[in-house]
Formats: sequence, structure tokens, C-alpha cells
Amino acid sequence: MYLPGIGPRKAEVLKKEIDVVSYEDMLYYFPFRYIDRSRIYTVKEVREIAIQTPVDGSMPQIQLKGKIVSFSTLGDGRKRRLTAIFADHTGSIELVWFNSLKMIQNTYKTGVEYILFGEPRVFNGRLNITHPELDTEDKFLGGEVGNQGQYRTTEAMKNIFLHSRALKRIVISILELLKEPLTETLPDAILDRFRLVSLDEAIRNIHFPASPQALRNAQYRLKFEELFYLQLNILQVVKFRNKKLGGFCFTHVGDYFNSFYANNLPFELTNAQKRVVREIRKDMNSGRQMNRLLQGDVGSGKTLVALLSVLIALDNGFQAAIMAPTEILANQHFDTISCFVEGLGINVCLLTGSTRKKEREIILPALEAGEIHLLIGTHALIEDTVNFNRLGLVVIDEQHRFGVAQRAKLWDKNAHPPHVLVMTATPIPRTLAMTFYGDLDVSVIDELPPGRKPIKTLHIYSERRKNLYESVRRQLQQGRQVYIVYPLIEESEKIDLKNLSDGFETTKEIFPEYRVSMVHGKMKPAEKEAEMQRFVAGETQIMVATTVIEVGVNVPNASVMLIENAERFGLSQLHQLRGRVGRGADQSYCILLTRYELSEQTRRRLAIMTETNDGFVIAEEDLKLRGPGDIDGTQQSGIPFNLKIADLAHDGQILSLVRDLAQEILDDDAALENPEHALLNRQLKKLNRRKQTGWFMIS
Repeated sequence: MYLPGIGPRKAEVLKKEIDVVSYEDMLYYFPFRYIDRSRIYTVKEVREIAIQTPVDGSMPQIQLKGKIVSFSTLGDGRKRRLTAIFADHTGSIELVWFNSLKMIQNTYKTGVEYILFGEPRVFNGRLNITHPELDTEDKFLGGEVGNQGQYRTTEAMKNIFLHSRALKRIVISILELLKEPLTETLPDAILDRFRLVSLDEAIRNIHFPASPQALRNAQYRLKFEELFYLQLNILQVVKFRNKKLGGFCFTHVGDYFNSFYANNLPFELTNAQKRVVREIRKDMNSGRQMNRLLQGDVGSGKTLVALLSVLIALDNGFQAAIMAPTEILANQHFDTISCFVEGLGINVCLLTGSTRKKEREIILPALEAGEIHLLIGTHALIEDTVNFNRLGLVVIDEQHRFGVAQRAKLWDKNAHPPHVLVMTATPIPRTLAMTFYGDLDVSVIDELPPGRKPIKTLHIYSERRKNLYESVRRQLQQGRQVYIVYPLIEESEKIDLKNLSDGFETTKEIFPEYRVSMVHGKMKPAEKEAEMQRFVAGETQIMVATTVIEVGVNVPNASVMLIENAERFGLSQLHQLRGRVGRGADQSYCILLTRYELSEQTRRRLAIMTETNDGFVIAEEDLKLRGPGDIDGTQQSGIPFNLKIADLAHDGQILSLVRDLAQEILDDDAALENPEHALLNRQLKKLNRRKQTGWFMIS
């Protein structure tokens, strides 16, 4: 069965632009907002509203009822446009079209009464509406008024008249074709227990709300279902994994751990670190494979917790591996841990892309023979030539920098999967952790080691740059080091690289008495590593860079982080950059340098940075401001299926509720084999299919 009015061209655009290929896909393409279409304005009222509009000339979308008086074609070539005068009994307004001009003139006639819908704007002192929606009154969606959904569309869709109104008509056509109510996707027991409306009622009211309350009921029902099946999928995977994969049982805490704790521990553990170590010890002694995510802000002591976990593995006769995303971070882990375990008889080795062939010829046989206790490295650890004797624990640092396949390849190094600890210094909001990392147990180090001074964060406008440079010079005179970071955004890469290069030259001119390094992601890896090492070693005092220094550089002597054009960075990214300083005992500063003209949202973002150093508070705010799709690292996490209506920034309560429900069901029936769970089993399998063909194709 095919949908009338949707030919091959429109079907292809629907597929490419919004991934809609079936009736079902279209019904699950929900409006992104709702507009009250019960009110019809007059042209005179719109002119009165225009007088009170803000400087940018934007106004709310409105409806008018009137006739097209005349058409005119203006301009030539690409600047050609069609204008019309639309009038009612109180006055007239200009309409403007830039695309499909001939079709517009053939479709709409002068002297015919239309209902017009659009957004008026004041341009060059004149009021007009660009690309308005026009309907004769009898076609005005069957006379339907009240809250009406607006659908997201793209330029490619608008170019072939697949605008919001057209999508609405497609949905109407599909609902009219359905002779029976939509087949239910949740068991009656769940519908009754949580007082949810039926799927049929929810779908009809999400597109065409009968009332504000009916819309709220529909939204709740659809969000509940979407998040419930997501959590059911995630938790079922965990159940099956725990049942299928037993873990090495690390029952023994012996000489390595106890000697280190008694003699080599560099400082007293915080209560948060002690709690996390207990959680990890319990996991590794449970008989099941540990899969734990360790979250901790920059400088919270994750490396020390990872080392204690490694020592437990060593005490039980196993090897361990730590994989980092960059050579400089791998080198830092190697240097830090080698220093920590000095005198304990632990053989720690480093393997990166830069490791020479002669060194590899020593390391690889020793690793396979079990003579190396701990191997630290980069992606080099997953090469086929790297074989362990008895790998018991894998630690992945900054795990979002690695793809799923890369991580899996490391724990495939053992016949039996080792315990896995993944770490991140990017605080993840609770709702994201439950969704994107829901198959992992989560530990949080939410306490900084004693003696650390909070970083002072200042927002300064570029007009005060001269005074700022004097403050920076005072820090340099005290022997400190400074980062100056420039944005590098793909869309304006050439401009950004020029700004970085100009900034490098300017910095050398302003601070001629100091040596300056420059680093960006377009440099060759060896060149970049060399420049970073110069700064780490103190050979240069100022590092001019892009965000390549966001993760991995540990320079306790660096006390100033100056971020140019800070308005172009997200909150979490700013927080990560700030974490490059404040690693020593001295007072450190993060300076957010911007122009004065900023949007309200940007001012709010920068204010949050100056108000708190708490990474989890910042992550939650970032989620609210930007949405989950922009949060660092989530793209690689392997979420089972896309969210179409639920909002992880605002639907945390529903998420907690459905996770508990999913856990309750799976505790009773992990395989969903009981008769009362047959519907859940069918729906979950359907959602997990790679590509839904739906009921009927649209084209």
C-alpha cells in the first residue's frame, strides 16, 4: 500500500533528511512544538505588534485571513524573488518567496480568500512574511483550530514543498487509512499501573491534541515507553553478560597492595577514593566480570585508584594494562606509576607508536612470558603482536576517545575477558550515565585531595586585554607557566588556524623575554608531542594551542589558562580546559576572554563557569543548555536506539521510574519468556532490528 501524493523524489528526500521510509516512521516523527491556531489577527493588529518588536525585528508566528491582491517578480538570477500584496479589511502586508516561484503563482490566485500562517518580520522598515503557509478555509485542516504541531524541516524538504503543513497532511492521510486502532506496545498491566493512555490515543493526540491535557498525557505515555524499552534493553544486556561471562575472582589482597599502601602511598586517600576502591574490590571478588565506569573531576585522584586496582590484580597472579588516548598521557601515567611503585619489584613497561623496534623485541616476549606485570600504552596495546600471559584487568583512560571496537579488542587479548575499569574526567550527568553508559556500574570520586586551592575563574572582555597581559606577566615573573587557547572549529578551520598563528606571533611580541610553544591538531604527531614535551619540561613558558591540550597535559607549574573567544566553547569543554591548571599548590586562574556583544545563553554559560568549579554541576547545566547530542563522547557510546521524544535533560524522573520497572521485570524474568512478558519481548526485538521497514512504504 502506498501513500498518494508522495512520489519517488519526495520519498527520497524524506528518507535522506529525516530517516522516514514508512507509515510508522512518519507517525513517530513528532512535532517539536505546538502553536495556538485558534486566533486570527488582522493586518492592523500585526502592525501594532511590530511597533513593539525587539531590534532584530522578529515577531511571533500569526494567522491572517484575507486575499492576495497582486503578484510581482523582482530581481534577476539568484536574487530573483516573488512578492505579493495580501490584504484584509484593515490593511495589507507583503509576502515574499525565494524558491519555486512559478509553482507559487500557479497554486495561489488573486481574489481568493486564504488563511495565512507565518512569522512577520520588519525588514528595511517594511513588514513582510517570507514563505507563508496559505490554505483556503475549507482545506484549513478540516477547520481544525487550537494547539497545532509544528514539524522540523530542512531546506531540502522546503524546496520541494515538504514543509510542516505538508508533513501534517501526510500524518492525517496515514491516520485516515488506519481502519483499526494502533496495536498496543505496552502490556495492560503497565498501562493500568502507571495510568498511561493507549498508544492509539497517544499518537493521535501528539500530532493533533484534543486539549492541552490530552497533549500532556500523550507526551508522558510516549516518553515513558521510549525510555522504558531503552532501559529494558540495556539492563537485559547486563543480565545476559553477567550470566554468560564469569569473572576472575580476585580474593587476595597481598604484598603488592599492602606494601604500597603502607610505604609508598603519596598522600592519604580521600573518603571518596576509599569508597571507590571498596566498590572495585567487591566487583573483582564477586565472580562476575567487572565493568565499571569511574568518573572523577580533573585532579580528583583517579590514577591512584586505578593503580590500587592494578595491585589487587597483581596480588592474585594476573597482569594488568592501562590504555590512554595519547602518547603524552601514556607517558605521564608511566612516569607517575613507575615512581609510585618504586622498590616494590613491579615490572612496569611502556608501549606506544613511538616505541622503537629494539625495545618492542624485548617487551613483547617478556609480556607473553608473564614477566611484565603492568603494560601502559596507547592504541599500540591492541596490535595483533601484543599478547599477554594472564591479563586480569584492563583500565581505559578517557574512554570516550576510543571506539567500541577498539576497547573490545583489548579485552579480547585474553581467552577469558578481564575485569574492565573505564575512567573519564568528563563528568557525565546522571541521566546520561544511566542511558549512554547504563551497562556499566558507575563510581564517582566527588572530592578533591586536600591542599588543592580552587581555581579562580574570571570573565574578562577583550577591551581590558592590556591589563590582563600585565597580570599574566606577573605570573610568569614568579616562575609560573601559561596556556593560551584558541578555538578550532571545522566550519571555520582556515580562519581559526590563522587566528592561532597570529596569536602565536602576537604572544611572542608581547612577551619577548619568554619562550613560546604552539600546538594544534593539524601538526604531525611527532612534532606536536615534541612541542608539548618542551612545555612539560619547562623549556617553554607559554603554550599557545587549540583544544588538543584539553586532555592529558599535566603541568603542576602552569597556573594560568587564558581562553580566547571563550564564547565559542561549550561548558564541559571550558571546564576540561580549566582543569589543565590548578594541579600544583599555587593559586591558579582561568580567564575567559570574550567580546562584549554576547547572547543571553552565552552570558549564562560563562556565568556558570565563574560561579562553580564542580564538574557535575557544570555537566548538568551543559545538558540543559545544549542537549545530550552535543555532550562530549556520547556519540560513540552505542545507545541501542534513537530517542524521538524523550529529553534526557528534563525527563530524569521518568528515566528513574522506568529503570526501576525494567529492573523489577528482569529480576523476575531475565529472558522475558513468561507469557505476561511476550509483548515486551516482541517489541524489544523489533526495536533492536537494524532497520525498521514499518507497516507500509510511503512512496
